[in-house]
Amino acid sequence: MTPIGNFELTTICGGRYLIDGGTMFGVVPKPLWQGRIPPDEKNRIPQPTNCVLVNTGRQMVLIDSGYGTKLPEKQMRILVAQDGDPLAASLHAEGLDFDAIDVVILSHLHFDHAGGCSRYDASGKLVATFPNAEFIVQRREWITATAHLPELRGVYPQENLLPMQESGRLRMIDGDVEIIPGIHSILTGGHTQWHQAIMIENQGQAAIYLADLCPTTHHLPTLWGMSYDVDMLQIRRKKPEVLGRIVDNNWLALFDHDPEFAAARLQPDDRRNFAVTETFPRL
Repeated sequence: MTPIGNFELTTICGGRYLIDGGTMFGVVPKPLWQGRIPPDEKNRIPQPTNCVLVNTGRQMVLIDSGYGTKLPEKQMRILVAQDGDPLAASLHAEGLDFDAIDVVILSHLHFDHAGGCSRYDASGKLVATFPNAEFIVQRREWITATAHLPELRGVYPQENLLPMQESGRLRMIDGDVEIIPGIHSILTGGHTQWHQAIMIENQGQAAIYLADLCPTTHHLPTLWGMSYDVDMLQIRRKKPEVLGRIVDNNWLALFDHDPEFAAARLQPDDRRNFAVTETFPRL
């Protein structure tokens, strides 16, 4: 647990898997990225889903939800995905069940961030995972994800999304807003057109969950991104802006996919733009 003012932040694992290293570093040549995170014999690197639980003292807020329990067997095998229910196990380790979560904020709606928001119940019915939670998404991210665009086929599995809407507890937001007191959205675009980072602020302290604007400490260089990013130019514009705010204010940077560190403090770096000064394996 890491305090941000009177808030308490805890890393919640939404599942670990392996992913092709080249896809995580896009146009970055392999000789550069493999020096930072060596791939296995199949060119794969570890990919955790570092969700964040925020205890505000009044509400339990979960930021992102991992990939859930609905991945097809073939996809589980390809990803060498952690089986079972990692999200439930991680919450249980904190003494919590799904019904303890009051708010779920989604940075975007890809499977490894939104998949944990729905599951099959004992009767085989697809339901929202968190029975008491309000689900927060960017309106235009939702519209894109549910538009059945042929060029995005397979990117947004509808079984991850529709139970949130059917629960009657889906709240859509537009741009940079205060979601609840002390937690704000920062519309970044880049990874998806309506991707958002999440700022957590209390008592003069703050942390920013970067999500896939900067998924790992290895992606701190301004020009480094992923092959999954729909707008690399926007990544290169927005990432240094957000990281610069973190550095200027000595805030915590929270990383969703870093295999070693859930958070870090940063400083400017003449060669790589930004560098870590202090790391946290988990919050």
